[in-house]
Amino acid sequence: MCGGRGTRLDVGGEKPLVEIGGRALVDRVADALTASSIDRAYAVTSPNAPRTREYVSLPRIDAPGDGYVPDLQYALDRIGRPVLTVAADLPLLAAETIDAVVTSHEGNSMTACVPVALKRRLGVTIDTTVPADGRDLAPSGVNVIAAGDQDRRIVFETPRLAVNVNHVRDLQVAEALRRSEVLP
Repeated sequence: MCGGRGTRLDVGGEKPLVEIGGRALVDRVADALTASSIDRAYAVTSPNAPRTREYVSLPRIDAPGDGYVPDLQYALDRIGRPVLTVAADLPLLAAETIDAVVTSHEGNSMTACVPVALKRRLGVTIDTTVPADGRDLAPSGVNVIAAGDQDRRIVFETPRLAVNVNHVRDLQVAEALRRSEVLP
């Protein structure tokens, strides 16, 4: 998903094209998807990000730009289910992480979450939280959408899913982690 307005990240330009380590966010996510076990990937773009729409190397689904959920539904209507969805603002995502999410899928829809405590330790912003099993979780931006109404949350304790670049501070943390030896 790379067609949003990206208004929270105030760096000028389109968020999917913001670079970390000389590479655009959308390229980092596309590389992880391509190296993973999934068999095909699409970039869901919109008129809200016209440069991204022209830039992406993956096959495109050009959604109307009515918001994340309507644009996701637009894409689902064209490719079917189950489908793995990934936000373009996860610059630390790796193929192994994607494969772990796919392996955790048991037929129903699922949301890959990270502990809020991990996001706090890393110093990244926390936009949405959900309580579960006595702790707070944050959706990571990676989901599996399947047929039916069942949805479950799976917790992953990895910075690779905890750093969504929504604010300048998140961008700084992602760059620092990318340069460090902390990530497996």
